[in-house]
Amino acid sequence: MDGIANVWMWAGFAAFVVIAIAIDLVSLDRRGAHVVGVREALSWSALWVGLALAFAGLLWLWLDYSSGRELATLKTTEFLTGYLIEKSLSVDNIFVFLMLFTAFAVPPPQQKRALILGVIGAVLLRAVMILIGAWLVARFHWLLYLFGAFLLLTGGKMLFAAEHEPDLEKNPVLRWMRRHLAITPAFHGDRLWLREGGLRQYTPLFVVVMLIAVTDVIFAVDSIPAIFAITTDPFIVMTSNLFAVLGLRALYFLLADLAGRFHLLKYGLAFVLVFIGSKMLIVEWVKIPVFAALAVVAIIIAIAVVASLLRPPAEGQSKE
Repeated sequence: MDGIANVWMWAGFAAFVVIAIAIDLVSLDRRGAHVVGVREALSWSALWVGLALAFAGLLWLWLDYSSGRELATLKTTEFLTGYLIEKSLSVDNIFVFLMLFTAFAVPPPQQKRALILGVIGAVLLRAVMILIGAWLVARFHWLLYLFGAFLLLTGGKMLFAAEHEPDLEKNPVLRWMRRHLAITPAFHGDRLWLREGGLRQYTPLFVVVMLIAVTDVIFAVDSIPAIFAITTDPFIVMTSNLFAVLGLRALYFLLADLAGRFHLLKYGLAFVLVFIGSKMLIVEWVKIPVFAALAVVAIIIAIAVVASLLRPPAEGQSKE
């Protein structure tokens, strides 16, 4: 798998991810289970976005020094475009996380731990998916057209099913856990499992953590092919994906209460998938510059957000 990164860049980014997750866990242990307020969520969200932008700046400086300004500008733009796409598509996860917390009646103080642990699982699973995807695309370039068709169909399906909430009871992971695991009827603080009578029993918090990780991977089936429309460089794909995922917890607490206000965002995300899928299918005849793709995605998301604010949900319409 060819790309701009050497082994030290991969190692440095891996170390950054480990340190970032460790800081999150230490912060959680020190503060204990607590309700995350808007100010805390805004601070963490600003920090993650700032880190992503700082990474983009460092990437540009390094490539400008080592490979020339043209490549530096191209790869930095690819990263920013991929990050915007992944960040935008990850917003859809928030609606599902909100549904999970509501369905399982997760106490607000336990939601932070559930998201942190779920995001750790999502990071590991996404990393595996990205490496496999990059290897497959490098060997079988025609897969990009398959990805494009898949995104086009997925975007079309989202347009017609945007108002339909997923049926949690049909989730195969949840059904498997209920059949094979002993699950306690109530939460036990931050514990994921406990032993009673020599038998390990799993708490509802464990179930929610697993569903968060699996749900993110299900959404990644859409988002990971989308970024391959922007770049096939595995380092850019990996970094833009993981920066978006690492900031997902803070983004949830920042937007959860406002989710109902952005009721048209799902349509915007659907149009993003349609655009990216179309871009992949016509690449042999029409090459859309990365700058143009970045602008189109940003405009689509901005229109969906503004339209949501200008046209509030109809009376009685679900806001979750």
